[in-house]
Amino acid sequence: MFGLPDGTLACLFDLDGVLTDTASVHAAAWKQMFDDYLRARAERDGTPFREFDVKADYGPYVDGKPRLEGTDAFLRSRGIVLPPGGPGDAPDAETIHALATRKNELVQEKIRTVGVTVYPGSVRYLKAVKDAGLATACVSSSANAEQVLDVAGLSSLIDHRVDGVIAKERGLPGKPAPDTFLAAAADLRVDRSQAVVFEDALAGVASGKAGGFGYVVGVDRLGQADALREHGADTVVTDLAQLLEEQR
Repeated sequence: MFGLPDGTLACLFDLDGVLTDTASVHAAAWKQMFDDYLRARAERDGTPFREFDVKADYGPYVDGKPRLEGTDAFLRSRGIVLPPGGPGDAPDAETIHALATRKNELVQEKIRTVGVTVYPGSVRYLKAVKDAGLATACVSSSANAEQVLDVAGLSSLIDHRVDGVIAKERGLPGKPAPDTFLAAAADLRVDRSQAVVFEDALAGVASGKAGGFGYVVGVDRLGQADALREHGADTVVTDLAQLLEEQR
């Protein structure tokens, strides 16, 4: 049923890019934060400014990763190594923590002012699996997942949540490590072989594959279907509604 293997008991959904279009909000926030920093650095050092390219940089370096890891990964791709710093860093500090905090502030501002767009096909699919009695969980690197689910009106369709806040509390490493997905399955008391991971990020698909889950569905929002398969997706769709159509 639902384009999934027989015996599936739980669906573990990433949030940004799978259930909601907050991926575009995150991408815009990453770009604004990085461009501000790179521009100031270029002016200071007298070097050419090269902007953050959403198409080329978002997927490989920051999509699906915790903010600190994404910030560091992208900067290193440009040959920039900054000290980690800490949560109490001043907003203008030149540290990984300060830049990551600025990015989160921009995301929260955009969620408040612009709102959250949901993918209609994903809502249809989520309602269908819930009605069929399958357990559902939201597994996201975002510390804003609870806020986004509430704003998007999806909270009632999600049985459990393992997000950036919970991962930090439990000391769980972020994607591509499988720990957050494994924690969600364990919390739902479902064996990994009976749980399906839904991810749009390369790091997320890789975490589903590494966790040994029963099935990994790649959701292609960025035109990277081949890369999703290479990272471990068992099937790739452009919209979750396609999985409903497959069962007809």
